[in-house]
This record gives sequence, C-alpha cells and structure tokens, in this order.
Amino acid sequence: MHFLKHELGIGWHHTRVLAEIEVAMLAPLPWRPSSINSAFYLGQVVAELHSHLRNITANLFEVGYLWLLDQENLTWGKMSELNSIELDSSETIQDIALKLVTEQLKNDSHLKVGPSERTIFVLGSKGAGKSTLINRFLDRDDVPRPTLALEYSFGRRTASGQGAQKNICNVWELGSLVNSNQLIEVPLRSHGLATFSAVIVLDLSLPDRLWTDLECVLNGLKQALEKNCSSKEIAEMQEAMRQKVGSDHVDLNTLEVLPFPVIIVGGKYDQFQNLDSEIKKHVCRCLRSIAHAIGAALIFYTSKNTALTKMTRDAMNYLGFGSPSNPFKTTAADHNGPIVIPFGADSWEKIGVTPSNSERIGLNYSSQIPQVGTEKVAIPDDPAKDGGFRERVIDELRALKDEELMRLLKDTEMRMKFEAVQ
Repeated sequence: MHFLKHELGIGWHHTRVLAEIEVAMLAPLPWRPSSINSAFYLGQVVAELHSHLRNITANLFEVGYLWLLDQENLTWGKMSELNSIELDSSETIQDIALKLVTEQLKNDSHLKVGPSERTIFVLGSKGAGKSTLINRFLDRDDVPRPTLALEYSFGRRTASGQGAQKNICNVWELGSLVNSNQLIEVPLRSHGLATFSAVIVLDLSLPDRLWTDLECVLNGLKQALEKNCSSKEIAEMQEAMRQKVGSDHVDLNTLEVLPFPVIIVGGKYDQFQNLDSEIKKHVCRCLRSIAHAIGAALIFYTSKNTALTKMTRDAMNYLGFGSPSNPFKTTAADHNGPIVIPFGADSWEKIGVTPSNSERIGLNYSSQIPQVGTEKVAIPDDPAKDGGFRERVIDELRALKDEELMRLLKDTEMRMKFEAVQ
C-alpha cells in the first residue's frame, strides 16, 4: 500500500482499484512508473494489469477495469482518503470490493462541483419581464408571450473538468399570483429544497402594487415550505443560508432568513428612474429592508441597460449552475441609481432603519404608498386557439382529434335519424 500511495503518482480513484487488486494477489505489482502524464499512459497501465492478472476471476477484473476507465476527473496526489480504509488479510475479495465502493459513495459529494441539477423558480408581478429574463438566461430569441399559469423550461451546460457530464437547471415561471397557492408548491414538491432557489421579479413602475405582489409571493413560498418540507430539512438549509449571509454579520440574529437562495429583481428600472425622488426613496428602502430581512440579494433590472442585463444574467447563472462564483461585481445603494446589493452586504444601519420583520416593513411602506389589490388576469375562453400559444406538433395532433370528433358526431347524428325513420 505504501508503494501504491507514494510511488505510482496516479489519481486516487485509480489507486483504490490497484490497491484492491494488489491485496487480492497478496503481492506487490512488478512495475513502478514514476508518474502518469496522460490518459494514453493510463491505457498502457490497464493493458499491463490485464496481462498481469490473468489468473484473477474475470468478473472481478471487469469491475475494476470499468471502474478505472470510468474515472474522468484525475486528481493528482489526492491519496489521503486511502488511510481511512483498514484492510484485513482475512477478508475476501468481495469484502474488500464492497468496502472500497462504500467509501467511494461516502466521498462522492467531494468529487462533484455542486449538484448536477438545480431549480430556479421565477415568480412575481405580472408583466414585469419574467419571460424576457428567462429567455436571456437560456439564450433564447423567442418573442415573449403571456404566461397563463405555470411554465417549465430548462437549461443544460457541460461542467468543466467533468467530461460529458451535464449540469441541468430546471426553470419554472409562474404567470400570475392570483389563486396561485397550489401552483407555487409544484417546483418545490417536484425537485426538493436542497437545490431550490427563487427569483422574485417586481414591477418598479407600479409602486402602489409592489408590496401587494411581494407579500403574496413570500406568503406562498412559506406555505409551500410548510406543506412539502420537514422541519429538520428547513432548519438545515436555513443554517446554510445564514452562512451565506455571514456567520459574523452584525444583524444575523435579527433576520428571518429563508432556507433557500432568493434574488429580488426590480424590473422596469428604465421607467422607475423617472418617478418622483421621494417615491423612489420609499421603494428602495422597502426592498432593501425586505431583502436584508430574508437574506436575499437585490438588483434592479432593465433589458435596455447592458450592464444590468449582464449582471442579472450572471446572478441567474450563479443560482442555476454555480458560476460565476461572484455574480455581483459591485454594490450600489443610492436610490437615485440602480440598486445592487449582494447576499449579506446590507445592514439595518446602512438602510437607516431599526431591525424589523416583513410584516412591519410592509405596514411602513403601505402607510407611505397605499397599495391596491393584485391585478386579475383575463384568461381567454380557449387558450389553445390563441395565436400566442401556438405549438405546431401539438396543434396538428389537436386538429386531427377535432376532425375525428366531428366525424363521430356526424355518424352518430345520421344513425339516430335512421333509427328514428325505422
């Protein structure tokens, strides 16, 4: 084992396989390459193993061979994990193999850079630019169309250093907040809390509806958590989010941090910047306060500003794929310009308010800017016939079924007439 760890100089995954084979043979291997510099040389190693281990059970060799070839992420010199395995000469080959595989599975989380699948839930004010935001994130040139209920799409990206492995980002969009309690539960129930994140898009051009929409979103997300996640899971994820805010943050004990990453996006900033200065001050104070209270990041956005568009897209890439690691290149808190507040970068003192919670923040904002009810969505009588929702394949199948139905109705009508004459 000492020979394997200090003289082969190969990736630790492959050392595990060689260690298993060496123990099975109860003798050191006859070759000692000083280093492995390429995948080609690794193939030569496998060939030598095949020649050297002719007398070993074919099934065992096949398992070790496939395992060796399957490891694409060569981590040079990372051998310390082998020390945790205690080998007993009385153990059978199957016992040793089982022990090595069990150890491999335990350390699997250290081999991956973030989860292979994540979920982003985009919800908020109607007509605030949610679909446009998603299209930019997914590099789609589709003309945005109204989202009636809940719409699903996904993005896929090859992770660097992981060969053909793909990282997938599930993207859900909620079209309207009206009667949406059950719909809000769907993404969380489908994918779980561990890889869940939310992007709350608000219409800055309508300050008299801003808190109504935001409160509806927050209440819906909290209810979905209570119904679909255990208290233990919520507590664990909440602690992880507290670490994201900062374990040494001066306000940490006064915050009601949500158990998943949240980015609040203030949409239509190009229209908001022309509003009265006092209104802008109240809106910015409200959004900074609620973002700070729940441990969220805050960014103002308009598709007409290249810098804000790129920063918002980077923020969604961070939630969906884990990169870039620092999507917020700057911090801006002046209400006369676009607000950009990264996770944990704000404080009650900087905002200029006393520690508060979401309920008091809403009451204070509503006293300054009275709120109206959530706008109801006019749903067409038959969305399938709406030109904005055309799907060629589905529409063609629907047309065939409509023709079959019409023929069936005509046949039934003629048969009834014939029977009546008789």
